Amino acid sequence: MDRIEPTARVPRRIELSGSPREIGLEHGRQLSQEIRSEIQLYGRIFQATTRMSWPSVQGIAREFSTTIARLVPDIYAEIEGIAEGAGVDVLDVVAINARSDIAHGLFSDGCSSLGWDRKQHGVLLAQNWDWTTEMQKNVVLMTITQPDKPSIWMVPEAGMVGKIGFNSASVGTCLNSIRAKPVDTSKLPVHVALRVCLNSRSKAEAVQRITDLGSIASAQHILLADPSGPVSLELTPLSDTHIPPDSQGIVCHTNHLVGNGDCREQPWADSPFRLARMQELIQQLARSDTPVDGAHLRETVFSDTLNAPYGICRQDDPGMPPERQSSTLFCIVMRLGVSTPSAEVVWGQPIKGANARIMHMPW
Repeated sequence: MDRIEPTARVPRRIELSGSPREIGLEHGRQLSQEIRSEIQLYGRIFQATTRMSWPSVQGIAREFSTTIARLVPDIYAEIEGIAEGAGVDVLDVVAINARSDIAHGLFSDGCSSLGWDRKQHGVLLAQNWDWTTEMQKNVVLMTITQPDKPSIWMVPEAGMVGKIGFNSASVGTCLNSIRAKPVDTSKLPVHVALRVCLNSRSKAEAVQRITDLGSIASAQHILLADPSGPVSLELTPLSDTHIPPDSQGIVCHTNHLVGNGDCREQPWADSPFRLARMQELIQQLARSDTPVDGAHLRETVFSDTLNAPYGICRQDDPGMPPERQSSTLFCIVMRLGVSTPSAEVVWGQPIKGANARIMHMPW
């Protein structure tokens, strides 16, 4: 079941350590080419989807820069280091980290995520990450070792300080974008908030820290978990809604708000279908009494292509312009609450015969 054909392109493995500035400098130096590629790519995507020029994006990033420096100066020092190491403007790196917030959710990086408390078998946290195929070359496997904080393993785009991943304290994060307004630049961008979560030693600490910082700048969903189980966080600049798992310990989410009705949400046509389909498939797996691991989740849930090309495992829609196309670029299954937290990452689409391979974190 777990045999997946390898791809010729393997993601880079980046190991960072030290103070925030040292981590940032090394990040920028090692990923300078990818960061520059990302700036060019997002310049085109912003123009195509929001009609914003890159200088206009930088203007909003300037406001976020002040906010990040005020609320989380250690993370801002890392961002400054990334910019210096890569030889780019610090506003470019801020824009990369705030791209979901600046775009008002207009990007098409739809994702499907689930958390499952398996009790004595640990907690599973998993998702398909969907985005434009051209971005895959800028995505890396990264580990960060930092003093007085947990070590982190995550799968970020180059230049990002936070993303989908987990830490040595068995705290894990998944992310689903939401198409909604308003946006408040006096609050943290969601990718910076993800780093706040990954710097935490428990789910409760992460939730409290996000609350104390005033939540986040735009409507987004973070699926957060630790050994006590998962929780669905629908976060907006106006209010936050926390959705607990069901009686079987399961919570699923896609790209629309389920419990939080305070924002002006723009329809994401396939999101309700994907959520219902995930819930159907995971309930079938829960009732089967089959031992569940990453291979079972990929085979049963994350490889599902019903409603193609807009299924849980997403393919490019040839009728869409390149900047608006989106497909599943990786699938991650994290196991938390066991002696050593770990993850399996399928690079590419998690379907039999797809050009993909399995990688492990820690490596």
